[in-house]
Amino acid sequence: MALTSGLGGQLSIDLGALARNWRALDKVSAGALTGAVVKADAYGTGITMASKALHAAGARFFFVATPDEGMAVRAALPDAHIFVLNGLYPGAANLYVRQNLMPVIASVAMLEEWLAKCLERNEAYPSAFHFDTGINRLGFRLNEAGYVRERIQALGYAPQMLMSHLACADQPNHEKNRTQLALFGSVMAQFPGIPASLANSAGLMTGRDYHFQMVRPGIALYGGRAVTGRKNPMAPVVTLHVPIIQVKEARTGETVGYNASYSLSRDSRLAIVAHGYADGFFRSLSGSNARPGGKVAIRGKLCPVVGKVSMDQIVVDITELGPNIPEPGEGAEVLGALIGADDQADAGGTIGYEVLTSLKGRYSRNYVGDGNLPQG
Repeated sequence: MALTSGLGGQLSIDLGALARNWRALDKVSAGALTGAVVKADAYGTGITMASKALHAAGARFFFVATPDEGMAVRAALPDAHIFVLNGLYPGAANLYVRQNLMPVIASVAMLEEWLAKCLERNEAYPSAFHFDTGINRLGFRLNEAGYVRERIQALGYAPQMLMSHLACADQPNHEKNRTQLALFGSVMAQFPGIPASLANSAGLMTGRDYHFQMVRPGIALYGGRAVTGRKNPMAPVVTLHVPIIQVKEARTGETVGYNASYSLSRDSRLAIVAHGYADGFFRSLSGSNARPGGKVAIRGKLCPVVGKVSMDQIVVDITELGPNIPEPGEGAEVLGALIGADDQADAGGTIGYEVLTSLKGRYSRNYVGDGNLPQG
């Protein structure tokens, strides 16, 4: 692949694949509504374009982390229902009301500020309530449920939804999943008639016991692996090609990269690729003699990264390509058909989420496919 535009590289986002992934998950969720998590710039794919494609596919409920993200979705989708997962930022109630954003209320302080705004305007502005069932992040403590119930009953207020979040959903057989499910059921019993949401991508795939009235997939929409140890059924959404800028010969015993951490055991041919940790290619993907690093695909073959990942460059051993030598200007596939985000994550000791949300490098974005596919 020759890079003819976007000389720093080309990031392609397949909106058709994104739409197909949402529809596939919507079929799995059956009786539950299927939302879409578009936080972190829609997992690196671009929140505006991704939200529009998901909306065209049928999504109407969107989950963001911050009010700024919520405003971006609101500008793209005037009729969307938008939940802000980080809750109500102090002093920001007017902004949420003005932008028609629903805070996911997670503490008594958030609750009191939101109820005060409702009383001030004589309007029951919508929100969701988040209860912590065991992950110890945001959320009311379970022993606060009684106070919350009495407080809203006294005012005649009801949230749009009750929520919690699974700590170990990527491990379907983990006992904590069943524990959290039971605890969430105890919360629901104190708020009869209020819709509930527990399942992220992995929870959605684990079983219908976790679906309730709404599921909120994230990573699976973007083609990432949600469940550990299972084949990933989702269509890839992201491809990234970056340019080779030099091909050179190196001799046995010579070292590659900073700290001389990789010593060549044979005469080698090396490709210098214009891509580094400033572009989201983690330093943990460095290859040393002690451990292999990441890989990229060049001319249809996976080739190993050797030496330390630099800020702007990686070095790739292309000796195994033989006489099939790439030319400067050709693209190296960092993400694509031969190597996915989860493959790079596994090599770098992290997760596909981090790979995707780190796609902020010096490359152009190109949207392909058609997110406005016909339903059915």
